[in-house]
Amino acid sequence: MNGLIIFSAPSGTGKSTIINWLMTEHPELRLAFSISCTSRPPRGTEQNGVEYFFLSPEEFRQRISNDEFLEYEEVYQDRFYGTLKEQVESQSAKGENVVFDVDVKGGCNIKNYYGSRALSIFIQPPSIEALRQRLEGRATDAPEVIEQRLARAEYELTFADKFDRIVVNDDLEKAKQEAYHIIKDFLGC
Repeated sequence: MNGLIIFSAPSGTGKSTIINWLMTEHPELRLAFSISCTSRPPRGTEQNGVEYFFLSPEEFRQRISNDEFLEYEEVYQDRFYGTLKEQVESQSAKGENVVFDVDVKGGCNIKNYYGSRALSIFIQPPSIEALRQRLEGRATDAPEVIEQRLARAEYELTFADKFDRIVVNDDLEKAKQEAYHIIKDFLGC
């Protein structure tokens, strides 16, 4: 049976960097991103079934009422994101170990649904102050956006103990190796 690997973390903790490194540098892990659904229109060169499955808000609501999602969230009015159960099973049946990059609630929902078949990893910053420095150092967000992200991070950190493993990213190379060994052990590679 193939594994399901759930990653959650506050914005700016290095989660995407760690996931991309694992997927690029460790093909033996057979990791593949879960393809989520969204009700927003495609951006740029995004293609249906590649980056996302693009659904209308009505289609999304219908699938919610049919209980087809592992997790979903309405981020803004009529702007949904979610993970379909059938998509995860389809990818898993192809021999892929499915990777989820989701918010803390979504991560908890997926873990609760799959139990021991899933491994949940929380990437944690060394401190809120270190996170502030990273977000400011990126220079991609306005000060008020950084404050919103930090407030959200404090809330998200309260979920850390609900995850199977916590990787503190105070040294990126160390965090990458720790995540790799946790996943390798879980998958029995």
